[in-house]
Amino acid sequence: MSRVFPAHTYGEGPRERGYWQTTADRPDYPTAEGTITCDVAVIGAGFTGLSAALHLAEAGQDVRVFEAQTPAWGASGRNGGFCCLGGSAASDAMLRKMHGESARREYRQSEVEAVRLTRSLIDTHGIRPDVHSDGETVLAHTVKAAAGFADRAVRIKADYGVTPTLIPGSELTQMGMKGPFYAALTTPLGVALNPFKYTIGLAGAASRAGARIYAHSPVTGIRQTNSFTLTTPKAQITARRLIVATNGYSSDDLPGWMRGRYIPTQSNVIVTRPLTEAELADQGWTTRQMCYDDRFFLHYFRLMPDNRMLFGMRGGLFSSPGFDVRMHRTIRRHFEAMFPAWRHVETPYSWNGLLSLAPDLTPYAGPILDMPGAFTGLSYHGNGVAMASYAGAILADLAMNRTPRTLYPEIMAKPPGKWPLGRFRRAMLWPPYALATLTGG
Repeated sequence: MSRVFPAHTYGEGPRERGYWQTTADRPDYPTAEGTITCDVAVIGAGFTGLSAALHLAEAGQDVRVFEAQTPAWGASGRNGGFCCLGGSAASDAMLRKMHGESARREYRQSEVEAVRLTRSLIDTHGIRPDVHSDGETVLAHTVKAAAGFADRAVRIKADYGVTPTLIPGSELTQMGMKGPFYAALTTPLGVALNPFKYTIGLAGAASRAGARIYAHSPVTGIRQTNSFTLTTPKAQITARRLIVATNGYSSDDLPGWMRGRYIPTQSNVIVTRPLTEAELADQGWTTRQMCYDDRFFLHYFRLMPDNRMLFGMRGGLFSSPGFDVRMHRTIRRHFEAMFPAWRHVETPYSWNGLLSLAPDLTPYAGPILDMPGAFTGLSYHGNGVAMASYAGAILADLAMNRTPRTLYPEIMAKPPGKWPLGRFRRAMLWPPYALATLTGG
């Protein structure tokens, strides 16, 4: 494999102190062995791959999923659990300039559809991922940002068809949002959830529909003649169609078309022990809303149903045991600055995982252009719970040679270009990350 980060990033170290995997049992799946033939082979058992497998199996396709580790091992089992609008990191101005106003509005509508699809999957298949939060709340960390929230509310209503709630700074404490903030804006779309339970639930639904899932079965080679031949350590697979759903954990040579079309970068999360009612009152934070601040390199946080506080932030351009320790100290410092009454509160869970950035900062779901019959979905820019599930549904239809039944926005259908610098491309992120560190994001 040809991956961007060092081997440590793709091992157990970054996840060994994770919280989500302690909340539910992980079903056992067999290792792929021998000769396997199927209609569609899916590489990767995260949101994208499992959603694709579920939709394919429900359509009667013989679909097999090959996971290098176990379902939910990667980003799908490590993220903050924000099932919300998003998927693109491009601003409205960028989207309008690159794609036009009509395409921009179409993409915004697809964000709504992605949230609805994910909620439908949860409800239809009886998945219980500890859902809470009535939409998502953004908090202004400066007076200037707060002043822009009224205009932001107007744009939200125009783009998403819902009316957001604007909370002035003077009312934040009574809303249970006491902190270094100047206003809040809640958009009533989306929910918070346990991403591990959701991913395991998707895997179970796909299995019940007829998909076969294989764990500890890394695909080490892909060849195409009239069909696709995939190689794992113990199996050889022949498939008519192929879906690559490895996102930030992709390899530049599986297949080679992926090379340079994404940058993996890390997101870091801590989770506290359960907080007492007195501790919640001392800080003045009692809301169950999923929240984030409006910084460029944002913080995201939420009080979960069991009174544990989850707090995450972008960062960590290097990866090693030592850098993991350093990043934990950094995220603790940010957590304590935002919630000073909880400086004494332990955070026994601390981990990181990879997300993917595209050159134009928009997600892609579509063909692998030099491999007819192969497709991929990637680069959700840290908001993949809903959008990756949505991309999986789109890829399933494309793999069956039919027009997607869900809205397939022009922006998602445009193949990503390439980042410069090849395998050293994460150096592109060093200047903006350094600037954000110096300026506070």
